Order: sequence, then structure tokens, then C-alpha cells
Amino acid sequence: MGDVIPLSKQPVAGSADDVRPPLWRELVGRELREERTSQERRLTDVASGAGVSMQYLSEIERGLKEPSSEVLEAVAGELGLRLLDLTGRVTRRLASVTGPVCLAA
Repeated sequence: MGDVIPLSKQPVAGSADDVRPPLWRELVGRELREERTSQERRLTDVASGAGVSMQYLSEIERGLKEPSSEVLEAVAGELGLRLLDLTGRVTRRLASVTGPVCLAA
């Protein structure tokens, strides 16, 4: 038989051990929610304009769903953003949280 490989213990959310960097989908959701609320728009109106359900957009904003690029483009477009604008914002936020990446040659 093979060796048993122990699984690493996952940190409990909110605990001192919870130091994992945010996931891409969490930052995308945060950016979309912040843009929507800054425009004082309702979730249902943005979802309808983007052609997605209100429940799905809510899950995206909460970082629970990993939307396709087509869905991201539709939602961002409804908020007056290009997909490039949204991904740029998320990239900058991710870089500020995790720091620069050193790529070995």
C-alpha cells in the first residue's frame, strides 16, 4: 500500500492562523460590489441588465462563485467598466495584499 499523506490543517476563518491570501473570485466580487454600491445601484437592476439572476450576482459579489469571462464582461459592462478595467483593479488589489511575485528564470 501507499503512504498516508496527512492533509494540512485549514485555518479557521477569523482566527489568528487565517493568513491565506484572498482568492481571485473574492476580490472580483468585492470590486463589483464596491462599484455597484458607489453607483447606488440595486443588485436586482445590475443583474437584470447583465442578463444574470440576482442570486447568481449576489454569489459572485460574495466570492462564492467563479464566473466565466463572459459573465464578468456582462456585469462589468452593466457597471460601465471594461473587462480590462475590472481585471486591472483586481490585480492591483491582489498585489497590494500579497506583495510582488519573484519569477525564477
